[in-house]
Amino acid sequence: MTSRHSPSISLPVILSSVAVTLAVAVLVGWILLIVRNKPLTQDIIANTWLLVAGIVSLAIIIAVLVLFLFFLIREIREVRRQTSFIDSVTHELKSPLAALKLCLETLAREGLPDRQREQLRGMMLDDVDRLSVFIDRVLTATRVSQERAAQTIQEFSLAALAERSVSTIVKRTKVDPAAVNVAIDPALRVATDEIALATALENLIDNAIKYSTPPVRVDVIAGEDARGRLTIDVRDHGIGIPRGHQKRIFERFYRVPEEQVRERRGTGLGLYVVSALIRSLGGRVDASSPGPGEGATVRITLPASRRVS
Repeated sequence: MTSRHSPSISLPVILSSVAVTLAVAVLVGWILLIVRNKPLTQDIIANTWLLVAGIVSLAIIIAVLVLFLFFLIREIREVRRQTSFIDSVTHELKSPLAALKLCLETLAREGLPDRQREQLRGMMLDDVDRLSVFIDRVLTATRVSQERAAQTIQEFSLAALAERSVSTIVKRTKVDPAAVNVAIDPALRVATDEIALATALENLIDNAIKYSTPPVRVDVIAGEDARGRLTIDVRDHGIGIPRGHQKRIFERFYRVPEEQVRERRGTGLGLYVVSALIRSLGGRVDASSPGPGEGATVRITLPASRRVS
């Protein structure tokens, strides 16, 4: 999965070529000066310009080296994230496929009770749903990273949208419906792309449940900030987010490098999709957490103009 905004190597190549050319020119100048054994006190203006050129060339070379270091670090991080993503994808694909194979092998046995057959069919449907959700998430991440999707702006009830999103995720994750609380005024109506906002909310609720510790408790709350903008908070009481990672979790493929996170399935795409979708709606998304083990809140902020009533 590549973005149309992938970093180009043309800039560092051009700058390095210029730096090398300047360095060679200054070096040749100094060599000629030494070969001619021309005292530096003679022709002061020419020598001064030669000295200035040497200093400027050195500064450019240092700048190019720093730029190369920056590009190198960025590429190393990207490779690490992609490697982690590939590992996660492998796990996400192999686990349900292995379960499906086992169920099919069991169903092939003779004399299997009808009740057990129905249980196995249910398990197979769950695995297929899991694969479908995973593939949809990868495709969504690809789409939002490569193009600006057309929006369909319409007016709708935010509370009703949140309730539908909660119902979808509760059914998928099989948590107690009472574990997810929606505290949104039924009269609150917004005008935006309903599908994009629903996708973002579903991803956030799914994440909140995934990274919660028993008993699961998630709150979905709508409000208004000091500037009159619409806010939607998805708050959990789970493992929390270390302060140094609260901005980076919205990067593509990024997952917090901690054991509690690695224990849970994920690809590092969910929050990236949320961030991209909310930006397309003219808003922003932020994460906050008091610290590890103290839960986290992810806030969607939309322009005041999105609020109808």
